[in-house]
Amino acid sequence: MTTPPRRRGRPPRAEAGDGPGARERIVAAARAEFAERGYDGASIRAIAKGAGVDPALVHHYFGPKERVFAASVELGFAPALAAPDVVQEGGREDVGERLTRFVLGVWEDPATREPLLAIVRSAVANETAAAVFRELVTERLMLPIAGLLGVPDARLRAELAAAQLVGVAMLRHVIKVEPLASVGFEDVVARAGAAVQAHLTG
Repeated sequence: MTTPPRRRGRPPRAEAGDGPGARERIVAAARAEFAERGYDGASIRAIAKGAGVDPALVHHYFGPKERVFAASVELGFAPALAAPDVVQEGGREDVGERLTRFVLGVWEDPATREPLLAIVRSAVANETAAAVFRELVTERLMLPIAGLLGVPDARLRAELAAAQLVGVAMLRHVIKVEPLASVGFEDVVARAGAAVQAHLTG
């Protein structure tokens, strides 16, 4: 007896594990898989297993692995995407301190730090993951901030501010360089905020 060929496209609901919350389960499983194994070590099959769905359903919802990674990155990066609102809330004279307090505050909270650490580790180790991360930072975060500044070279200024903040976060939480890793949060905000202010408005 011959085995019928496997059907392509979206699998039947009963086979796939599809239903309410399937997409969210896939993204959650992807976050866990990328965090544990990095971009190169993660697989669609393992993500599907973690979500309790057929691998074909992962492809149906998201496509190739880089788009699954993009969805998991966007979810993990979501708290930082409110940064443009922080820039808009007050005057230019203290925008550096406000932005620094907000962005580094996201890193200080363990609940929001762990997804960001997973994103950064994958982006550092793999160019495809890095491209996804760059697109998110540029299109969803820095361009909106640049549009609010009303200064020459706004995009360059915003990117320099981002480099300052990402650099501080990586040295403090990923590489854990001392004394930066242990110094009080308010001290970090005061010192880094001055540099961010200079990048944005100086």
